[in-house]
Amino acid sequence: MAPDRTPIQFDGPAGAAGPAGPTTLACPGGGADRPAGPVLGTDCWILSGPTAAGKTALALDLAARLDAEIVSVDSMAVYRGLDIGTAKPSPREQARVPHHVIDVVPPGEPYSIARWLADAAAALHAIRGRGRRILFVGGTPLYLRALRDGLAPLPAEDPAFRRQLLDEVDTHGSAAVHARLATIDPVAAARIHPNDVKRIVRALEVAHTSGRPISAAFAPDPHPIFDTQMLVVDLPRRLLGERIDRRVEQMFDRGLVDEVRQAAAQPGGIGPTARQAAGYAEALDLLAGRLSLADAIRLTQQRTRQLAKRQLTWLRSFKGAVWISA
Repeated sequence: MAPDRTPIQFDGPAGAAGPAGPTTLACPGGGADRPAGPVLGTDCWILSGPTAAGKTALALDLAARLDAEIVSVDSMAVYRGLDIGTAKPSPREQARVPHHVIDVVPPGEPYSIARWLADAAAALHAIRGRGRRILFVGGTPLYLRALRDGLAPLPAEDPAFRRQLLDEVDTHGSAAVHARLATIDPVAAARIHPNDVKRIVRALEVAHTSGRPISAAFAPDPHPIFDTQMLVVDLPRRLLGERIDRRVEQMFDRGLVDEVRQAAAQPGGIGPTARQAAGYAEALDLLAGRLSLADAIRLTQQRTRQLAKRQLTWLRSFKGAVWISA
Protein backbone atom coordinates (compact mmCIF):
# COMPACT_ATOMS: atom_id res chain seq x y z
CA MET A 1 0.00 0.00 0.00
CA ALA A 2 1.36 3.41 -0.92
CA PRO A 3 1.89 5.60 2.14
CA ASP A 4 -0.57 8.42 2.74
CA ARG A 5 1.50 11.60 2.50
CA THR A 6 -0.87 13.68 4.60
CA PRO A 7 1.22 16.12 6.70
CA ILE A 8 1.42 15.07 10.32
CA GLN A 9 1.17 17.78 12.95
CA PHE A 10 2.57 17.35 16.45
CA ASP A 11 1.54 20.67 17.95
CA GLY A 12 -1.13 21.29 20.56
CA PRO A 13 -0.85 21.00 24.31
CA ALA A 14 -0.31 17.64 25.91
CA GLY A 15 -3.35 16.40 27.78
CA ALA A 16 -5.82 18.17 25.50
CA ALA A 17 -8.89 16.11 24.78
CA GLY A 18 -9.71 17.99 21.58
CA PRO A 19 -12.52 20.35 20.64
CA ALA A 20 -15.16 17.63 20.67
CA GLY A 21 -14.15 16.42 24.11
CA PRO A 22 -12.98 12.93 25.05
CA THR A 23 -14.78 9.78 24.03
CA THR A 24 -14.84 6.58 26.04
CA LEU A 25 -13.75 4.00 23.50
CA ALA A 26 -15.18 1.10 25.45
CA CYS A 27 -18.50 2.74 24.71
CA PRO A 28 -18.02 5.25 21.88
CA GLY A 29 -21.45 6.79 22.10
CA GLY A 30 -21.55 6.98 25.87
CA GLY A 31 -23.52 4.50 27.94
CA ALA A 32 -22.55 2.21 30.74
CA ASP A 33 -23.21 -1.28 29.43
CA ARG A 34 -19.65 -1.94 28.25
CA PRO A 35 -16.36 -2.48 30.03
CA ALA A 36 -14.56 0.74 30.98
CA GLY A 37 -11.80 1.59 28.54
CA PRO A 38 -9.43 4.40 27.56
CA VAL A 39 -10.85 7.87 27.06
CA LEU A 40 -9.12 9.01 23.89
CA GLY A 41 -8.45 12.61 22.90
CA THR A 42 -6.16 14.63 20.68
CA ASP A 43 -3.33 13.93 23.13
CA CYS A 44 -3.37 10.31 21.93
CA TRP A 45 -1.48 8.84 18.96
CA ILE A 46 -1.31 5.31 17.59
CA LEU A 47 1.65 3.59 15.91
CA SER A 48 1.03 0.13 14.49
CA GLY A 49 2.27 -2.22 11.80
CA PRO A 50 3.14 -5.87 11.22
CA THR A 51 5.61 -7.75 13.37
CA ALA A 52 9.30 -7.05 12.60
CA ALA A 53 8.47 -3.82 10.74
CA GLY A 54 10.53 -1.66 13.11
CA LYS A 55 7.82 -0.20 15.35
CA THR A 56 9.93 -0.13 18.52
CA ALA A 57 12.68 2.15 17.19
CA LEU A 58 10.17 4.46 15.52
CA ALA A 59 8.06 4.57 18.69
CA LEU A 60 10.98 5.77 20.80
CA ASP A 61 11.73 8.62 18.40
CA LEU A 62 8.07 9.54 17.99
CA ALA A 63 7.48 9.50 21.76
CA ALA A 64 10.39 11.90 22.22
CA ARG A 65 8.92 14.29 19.62
CA LEU A 66 5.49 14.12 21.21
CA ASP A 67 6.67 14.21 24.84
CA ALA A 68 4.66 11.02 25.22
CA GLU A 69 4.72 7.81 27.22
CA ILE A 70 4.03 4.50 25.48
CA VAL A 71 1.07 2.19 26.09
CA SER A 72 1.71 -1.25 24.60
CA VAL A 73 -0.91 -2.71 22.25
CA ASP A 74 0.71 -6.14 22.18
CA SER A 75 -1.15 -9.17 23.53
CA MET A 76 2.08 -11.07 24.24
CA ALA A 77 4.14 -8.28 25.84
CA VAL A 78 1.84 -8.54 28.88
CA TYR A 79 3.61 -11.76 29.96
CA ARG A 80 6.45 -11.49 32.46
CA GLY A 81 9.56 -13.43 31.52
CA LEU A 82 8.59 -13.84 27.87
CA ASP A 83 10.96 -11.24 26.48
CA ILE A 84 12.94 -12.71 23.59
CA GLY A 85 10.11 -14.41 21.72
CA THR A 86 7.82 -11.38 22.05
CA ALA A 87 10.51 -8.91 20.92
CA LYS A 88 9.68 -6.86 24.00
CA PRO A 89 11.38 -3.44 24.30
CA SER A 90 14.67 -3.87 26.15
CA PRO A 91 15.22 -2.45 29.67
CA ARG A 92 17.30 0.32 28.10
CA GLU A 93 14.50 1.20 25.67
CA GLN A 94 11.94 1.15 28.48
CA ALA A 95 14.20 3.43 30.53
CA ARG A 96 14.43 5.89 27.64
CA VAL A 97 10.62 6.19 27.38
CA PRO A 98 8.21 4.87 30.04
CA HIS A 99 6.22 1.87 28.77
CA HIS A 100 2.90 0.66 30.17
CA VAL A 101 0.86 -2.59 30.03
CA ILE A 102 4.04 -4.65 29.74
CA ASP A 103 4.95 -7.49 32.16
CA VAL A 104 1.46 -7.53 33.67
CA VAL A 105 0.84 -11.25 34.31
CA PRO A 106 2.80 -14.52 34.58
CA PRO A 107 2.92 -16.67 31.42
CA GLY A 108 0.52 -19.26 32.81
CA GLU A 109 -2.31 -16.77 33.25
CA PRO A 110 -4.90 -15.91 30.56
CA TYR A 111 -5.29 -12.25 29.60
CA SER A 112 -8.39 -10.83 27.92
CA ILE A 113 -9.22 -7.86 25.72
CA ALA A 114 -11.45 -6.49 28.47
CA ARG A 115 -8.55 -6.60 30.93
CA TRP A 116 -6.29 -4.86 28.43
CA LEU A 117 -8.85 -2.08 28.01
CA ALA A 118 -8.95 -1.59 31.78
CA ASP A 119 -5.15 -1.64 32.13
CA ALA A 120 -4.72 0.74 29.20
CA ALA A 121 -7.32 3.10 30.70
CA ALA A 122 -5.46 3.17 34.01
CA ALA A 123 -2.16 3.87 32.23
CA LEU A 124 -3.70 6.64 30.15
CA HIS A 125 -5.16 8.30 33.25
CA ALA A 126 -1.78 8.22 35.02
CA ILE A 127 0.06 9.61 31.98
CA ARG A 128 -2.41 12.46 31.65
CA GLY A 129 -1.88 13.23 35.32
CA ARG A 130 1.77 13.87 34.49
CA GLY A 131 0.81 16.25 31.69
CA ARG A 132 2.21 14.09 28.91
CA ARG A 133 0.82 12.69 25.66
CA ILE A 134 -0.02 9.02 25.09
CA LEU A 135 1.40 6.90 22.27
CA PHE A 136 -0.27 3.52 21.74
CA VAL A 137 2.23 1.17 20.09
CA GLY A 138 1.67 -2.37 18.87
CA GLY A 139 0.24 -4.65 16.25
CA THR A 140 -2.44 -6.74 17.99
CA PRO A 141 -5.45 -6.04 15.76
CA LEU A 142 -8.10 -7.15 18.27
CA TYR A 143 -6.76 -4.68 20.82
CA LEU A 144 -6.67 -1.90 18.23
CA ARG A 145 -10.22 -2.62 17.15
CA ALA A 146 -11.40 -2.65 20.77
CA LEU A 147 -9.57 0.63 21.35
CA ARG A 148 -11.22 2.17 18.32
CA ASP A 149 -14.72 0.71 18.45
CA GLY A 150 -15.22 -0.40 22.01
CA LEU A 151 -16.08 -3.85 23.25
CA ALA A 152 -19.63 -4.98 23.69
CA PRO A 153 -20.46 -7.51 26.41
CA LEU A 154 -20.60 -11.06 25.07
CA PRO A 155 -22.77 -13.91 26.32
CA ALA A 156 -21.45 -16.45 28.79
CA GLU A 157 -19.83 -19.64 27.60
CA ASP A 158 -21.93 -22.71 26.77
CA PRO A 159 -19.72 -25.66 27.83
CA ALA A 160 -21.89 -28.33 26.20
CA PHE A 161 -22.06 -26.55 22.86
CA ARG A 162 -18.32 -25.78 23.03
CA ARG A 163 -17.56 -29.47 23.66
CA GLN A 164 -19.69 -30.37 20.64
CA LEU A 165 -17.72 -27.94 18.46
CA LEU A 166 -14.36 -29.21 19.71
CA ASP A 167 -15.46 -32.79 18.98
CA GLU A 168 -16.36 -31.63 15.48
CA VAL A 169 -12.89 -30.12 15.09
CA ASP A 170 -11.33 -33.43 16.20
CA THR A 171 -13.45 -35.37 13.72
CA HIS A 172 -13.56 -33.10 10.67
CA GLY A 173 -10.77 -30.58 11.22
CA SER A 174 -10.76 -26.84 11.91
CA ALA A 175 -11.39 -25.95 8.25
CA ALA A 176 -14.82 -27.60 8.36
CA VAL A 177 -15.81 -25.67 11.48
CA HIS A 178 -14.43 -22.47 9.93
CA ALA A 179 -16.62 -23.11 6.87
CA ARG A 180 -19.60 -23.46 9.19
CA LEU A 181 -18.75 -20.07 10.71
CA ALA A 182 -18.54 -18.54 7.23
CA THR A 183 -22.19 -19.43 6.61
CA ILE A 184 -23.29 -17.86 9.92
CA ASP A 185 -20.96 -14.89 10.26
CA PRO A 186 -18.93 -14.28 7.08
CA VAL A 187 -17.44 -11.07 8.51
CA ALA A 188 -15.95 -12.92 11.49
CA ALA A 189 -14.85 -15.84 9.29
CA ALA A 190 -12.93 -13.46 7.04
CA ARG A 191 -11.04 -12.12 10.07
CA ILE A 192 -10.30 -15.46 11.75
CA HIS A 193 -7.68 -17.83 10.38
CA PRO A 194 -9.05 -21.31 9.57
CA ASN A 195 -6.57 -22.84 12.03
CA ASP A 196 -7.50 -20.54 14.93
CA VAL A 197 -9.75 -23.03 16.70
CA LYS A 198 -10.18 -20.97 19.86
CA ARG A 199 -11.61 -17.94 18.07
CA ILE A 200 -13.67 -19.99 15.61
CA VAL A 201 -15.32 -21.88 18.46
CA ARG A 202 -15.99 -18.70 20.42
CA ALA A 203 -17.54 -16.99 17.40
CA LEU A 204 -19.89 -19.94 16.81
CA GLU A 205 -20.69 -20.10 20.51
CA VAL A 206 -21.64 -16.40 20.61
CA ALA A 207 -23.89 -16.79 17.56
CA HIS A 208 -25.51 -19.88 19.09
CA THR A 209 -26.20 -18.39 22.53
CA SER A 210 -27.10 -14.83 21.53
CA GLY A 211 -28.60 -15.21 18.07
CA ARG A 212 -26.27 -12.40 16.89
CA PRO A 213 -22.92 -12.67 15.08
CA ILE A 214 -19.80 -11.92 17.10
CA SER A 215 -18.81 -9.39 14.44
CA ALA A 216 -21.67 -7.21 15.70
CA ALA A 217 -19.91 -6.94 19.06
CA PHE A 218 -17.86 -4.03 17.75
CA ALA A 219 -19.72 -0.78 17.39
CA PRO A 220 -19.21 1.02 14.02
CA ASP A 221 -18.40 4.35 15.67
CA PRO A 222 -14.64 4.93 15.34
CA HIS A 223 -12.93 7.72 17.20
CA PRO A 224 -11.77 10.59 14.91
CA ILE A 225 -8.12 10.26 15.95
CA PHE A 226 -7.99 7.05 13.91
CA ASP A 227 -8.46 9.26 10.84
CA THR A 228 -5.78 11.77 11.81
CA GLN A 229 -3.37 10.37 14.38
CA MET A 230 -2.85 6.70 13.52
CA LEU A 231 0.37 5.71 11.78
CA VAL A 232 1.00 2.29 10.24
CA VAL A 233 4.52 1.13 9.40
CA ASP A 234 4.69 -0.42 5.95
CA LEU A 235 7.50 -2.34 4.25
CA PRO A 236 7.84 -4.11 0.91
CA ARG A 237 6.69 -7.68 1.45
CA ARG A 238 10.03 -9.20 0.46
CA LEU A 239 11.93 -6.99 2.90
CA LEU A 240 9.44 -7.74 5.67
CA GLY A 241 9.84 -11.47 5.06
CA GLU A 242 13.63 -11.15 5.25
CA ARG A 243 13.36 -9.21 8.51
CA ILE A 244 11.07 -11.84 9.97
CA ASP A 245 13.40 -14.69 9.06
CA ARG A 246 16.40 -12.84 10.50
CA ARG A 247 14.56 -11.91 13.68
CA VAL A 248 13.50 -15.50 14.33
CA GLU A 249 17.06 -16.75 13.85
CA GLN A 250 18.27 -14.09 16.30
CA MET A 251 15.59 -15.09 18.82
CA PHE A 252 16.90 -18.64 18.94
CA ASP A 253 20.52 -17.41 18.99
CA ARG A 254 19.78 -15.11 21.94
CA GLY A 255 18.32 -17.83 24.13
CA LEU A 256 14.65 -18.33 23.29
CA VAL A 257 14.83 -22.01 24.20
CA ASP A 258 16.32 -21.23 27.63
CA GLU A 259 13.64 -18.57 28.16
CA VAL A 260 10.94 -21.13 27.38
CA ARG A 261 12.57 -23.74 29.64
CA GLN A 262 12.61 -21.30 32.57
CA ALA A 263 9.03 -20.11 31.97
CA ALA A 264 7.73 -23.66 31.65
CA ALA A 265 9.30 -24.54 35.00
CA GLN A 266 7.32 -21.83 36.83
CA PRO A 267 4.02 -22.60 38.58
CA GLY A 268 1.40 -22.58 35.83
CA GLY A 269 4.01 -22.97 33.11
CA ILE A 270 3.28 -21.32 29.77
CA GLY A 271 -0.49 -21.14 29.38
CA PRO A 272 -2.43 -21.65 26.15
CA THR A 273 -2.78 -17.91 25.56
CA ALA A 274 0.93 -17.21 25.87
CA ARG A 275 1.75 -20.20 23.64
CA GLN A 276 0.04 -18.41 20.77
CA ALA A 277 3.15 -16.25 20.35
CA ALA A 278 5.20 -17.66 17.50
CA GLY A 279 8.22 -19.51 18.80
CA TYR A 280 6.95 -20.68 22.17
CA ALA A 281 5.06 -23.77 21.06
CA GLU A 282 7.94 -24.59 18.71
CA ALA A 283 10.51 -24.21 21.49
CA LEU A 284 8.43 -26.45 23.76
CA ASP A 285 8.31 -29.10 21.01
CA LEU A 286 12.06 -28.75 20.59
CA LEU A 287 12.61 -29.29 24.32
CA ALA A 288 10.32 -32.33 24.21
CA GLY A 289 12.28 -33.82 21.32
CA ARG A 290 9.41 -33.48 18.83
CA LEU A 291 11.25 -30.97 16.64
CA SER A 292 14.81 -30.36 15.59
CA LEU A 293 16.30 -26.90 16.01
CA ALA A 294 16.18 -26.32 12.25
CA ASP A 295 12.51 -27.33 12.09
CA ALA A 296 11.62 -25.16 15.11
CA ILE A 297 13.21 -22.14 13.43
CA ARG A 298 11.54 -22.85 10.09
CA LEU A 299 8.08 -23.31 11.62
CA THR A 300 8.46 -20.16 13.74
CA GLN A 301 9.40 -18.18 10.65
CA GLN A 302 6.40 -19.58 8.82
CA ARG A 303 4.00 -18.75 11.68
CA THR A 304 5.44 -15.25 12.01
CA ARG A 305 5.00 -14.52 8.31
CA GLN A 306 1.39 -15.73 8.60
CA LEU A 307 0.90 -13.42 11.58
CA ALA A 308 2.28 -10.45 9.65
CA LYS A 309 -0.09 -11.18 6.77
CA ARG A 310 -3.09 -11.28 9.13
CA GLN A 311 -1.96 -8.06 10.83
CA LEU A 312 -1.73 -6.24 7.51
CA THR A 313 -5.17 -7.48 6.48
CA TRP A 314 -6.67 -6.14 9.71
CA LEU A 315 -4.77 -2.86 9.57
CA ARG A 316 -6.16 -2.08 6.12
CA SER A 317 -9.57 -1.82 7.79
CA PHE A 318 -8.39 1.41 9.44
CA LYS A 319 -9.22 3.53 6.42
CA GLY A 320 -7.97 6.85 7.77
CA ALA A 321 -4.55 5.65 8.95
CA VAL A 322 -1.40 7.20 7.51
CA TRP A 323 0.94 4.52 6.14
CA ILE A 324 4.61 5.30 6.48
CA SER A 325 7.83 3.62 5.33
CA ALA A 326 10.24 2.40 7.99
